[in-house]
Amino acid sequence: MRQWRIVYPNWGILHRGSNWGLMHYLITGGCGFIGSHFVRLLLAEDAQCEVSNVDLLTYAGREENLEDVIAVHADRYHFFKKDIADGAVMRGVFECGKFDAIINFAAESHVDRSISDPDRFVQTNVVGTANLVGLAREFNVARFIQVSTDEVYGSLQAEDESFTETTPLSPSSPYSASKAGADLLALAAHRTFGQDVIITRCSNNYGPCQFPEKLIPLMISRALAGEELPVYGDGGNVRDWIHVGDHCRGILATLENGKSGEVYNFGADCERTNLEIVREILKILDKPESLISFVKDRPGHDWRYAINSAKARNELDWSPKRDFGSGLRETIEYYRAER
Repeated sequence: MRQWRIVYPNWGILHRGSNWGLMHYLITGGCGFIGSHFVRLLLAEDAQCEVSNVDLLTYAGREENLEDVIAVHADRYHFFKKDIADGAVMRGVFECGKFDAIINFAAESHVDRSISDPDRFVQTNVVGTANLVGLAREFNVARFIQVSTDEVYGSLQAEDESFTETTPLSPSSPYSASKAGADLLALAAHRTFGQDVIITRCSNNYGPCQFPEKLIPLMISRALAGEELPVYGDGGNVRDWIHVGDHCRGILATLENGKSGEVYNFGADCERTNLEIVREILKILDKPESLISFVKDRPGHDWRYAINSAKARNELDWSPKRDFGSGLRETIEYYRAER
């Protein structure tokens, strides 16, 4: 892994991690779906690095997601059960050791939950990110990666071009609005204070370990149980799907080679309607389509997301590797084995 030395205005050259010669990364939300995959990738790719993981272990954060990692890398992995929205508590984490980079995965991320409890999303996603950015500046952290979502761009119609990094932000839900606010706070820190901050925005992720409130694991688990599969509206809403492993490779490429102050989109050019996804799951599991149940659409449901990731492909030498069909089958087998 490439190691950088960054000069801040008037701050001098930052020294490296808590063990001289090692890189020390702070991952927030590292027990969640995407965060746990990234922790696993980072420890595998850089045999010399240390990882500190901050996670509050709410409903979607599971220590079990990293059991195998802890067993193999216990000497280089440190865990803190903390809330990023608690500034005083997080200060204590920063005082434990020097971090070379922060990758912020910690977030409330379910649209339905944000509709019923928007304050919780503002607290974690906005206040939590503000705390992290401020502490990163105070403690001279060399790089800050804010992991965001394509949902901050709003909704596309069928004929619209895919989202680019310059697409205006137009969030539709309390969730996406809170993520947009967090992104803007992070970018403002770059422009105002010269912090090395980068934003990544990704399309819908799928893969092993995803919490079963999301579309693909929810439909798999219900199909395996022979239960009804609830589909919003007519199922025509379109999402661009990317395997979590490809997304994590993109974040790693951003960490290593991304340009300060930039935004990078990650997508796999894999648009599917929700109904197509559900039918494909049923086909793989050899279950009848009579299990599909169309339910009332949720408020403010975005019609279509599509990501243009040309910038990441060109500047970071990144591209998705996982075929959706094989990735979906692997994901189904994971949840089948979990039963």
